[in-house]
Amino acid sequence: MKYSIIAIGDELLIGQVTDTNSGWIARHMTPRGWDVNTVQVVPDDARQIGLAIDRAFAQTDVVLMTGGLGPTKDDITKPTLCRYFGGEMVLDKAVEANVRQVMERRHLKLNEYTRLQAMVPSSCRVIQNEVGTAPLMWFEREGKVLVSMPGVPFELQGMMERAVIPQLLARFNDGEDIEFRTFVVSGIIESALAMQLDEFERNLPQGIHLAYLPEGGIIRLRLTGSSTDASALNANMERLSRELHDILGTHIIADGDKRLPEILGERLRERGLTLSTAESCTGGNVAHDITSIAGSSDYFKGAVVSYANDVKMELLGVNEQDIIEHGAVSDPVVRQMVEGVCRVIGSDCAMATSGIAGPAGGSPTKPVGNVWMAAKCGDRVISQVKQLPGDRSRVINRATLEVELLLLSLLS
Repeated sequence: MKYSIIAIGDELLIGQVTDTNSGWIARHMTPRGWDVNTVQVVPDDARQIGLAIDRAFAQTDVVLMTGGLGPTKDDITKPTLCRYFGGEMVLDKAVEANVRQVMERRHLKLNEYTRLQAMVPSSCRVIQNEVGTAPLMWFEREGKVLVSMPGVPFELQGMMERAVIPQLLARFNDGEDIEFRTFVVSGIIESALAMQLDEFERNLPQGIHLAYLPEGGIIRLRLTGSSTDASALNANMERLSRELHDILGTHIIADGDKRLPEILGERLRERGLTLSTAESCTGGNVAHDITSIAGSSDYFKGAVVSYANDVKMELLGVNEQDIIEHGAVSDPVVRQMVEGVCRVIGSDCAMATSGIAGPAGGSPTKPVGNVWMAAKCGDRVISQVKQLPGDRSRVINRATLEVELLLLSLLS
């Protein structure tokens, strides 16, 4: 099933706010067998909104619209949809009661602008917003559906999971079963991976295809199959999953759509090992990534952000002469950092980073993006240097991923 997305808001077009909703919708609709056809970002302009709906309905039967449902005068989505689908703006008592309850829970006073959130087109079916004041609206005409949702990410995400996705699946049930299998792959570039899987892809049964989803130093392989025969589909997917494992071997570091810190956490928990981090250029980002996984307290003990050299020396025991001779961004320093943080915090394993995130601070021998990293587990310590591309934020995020991969290789 294909659908379209329309994101509304002047703030999206001028770059004041990033449209994260479209990506979230796509990530959560795809596993249900729904593929996004187009994404349009349009201003708070009635004519542009109408044209966007026309374009979307010309290509798909379902349109998911976000934004433009606030209480201020520049949010014009509701009256625009009323004109597009017909009817009139009416006060919905159930929405009004919901708005009052939401405001009371937040200990906020209900003003006239917020109360007007209860005004909705008579041509829609209201879906009550359980986490916000702007109601969701379901419009249907000639077999086509448009669902208008708030642009606030946590409201959209909560209500899509609770109401919108289940109702769409019930409304457009075509009788086909969909199965997904995801494999996280590392240690091989995308082109080499495609060459290795060329024969596998050519022999895929009808209704099953393979997608490559690269992300930094890893690639997610997604095997997607659809069929009206659920048992035959499951048998094929099981067989193809085994074939992928046989072909790729240790390049597959996890089954399932898992993030790298989640995979690391599973390995540490399985072995009963604890972890700490010693970070310079990443500034605590590695620790943040690790602790973004629920239950990470089972294995993560703590972190030392040793940004300054004196902290590296006094807290982690890095040798001053090594910093003078080799620099803070060097192999001897990161190796001593992982040893030191294991000693200070009392962990079995550790990761360390020291690099030049930029935009300044680089040199001909150590340019911006030059990052040394080390990983330790028990008595084993391994290290590597990477020259990472991009701006400061990208260098930090990529260094985080690379040092996690380094520890994963040690655990494997």
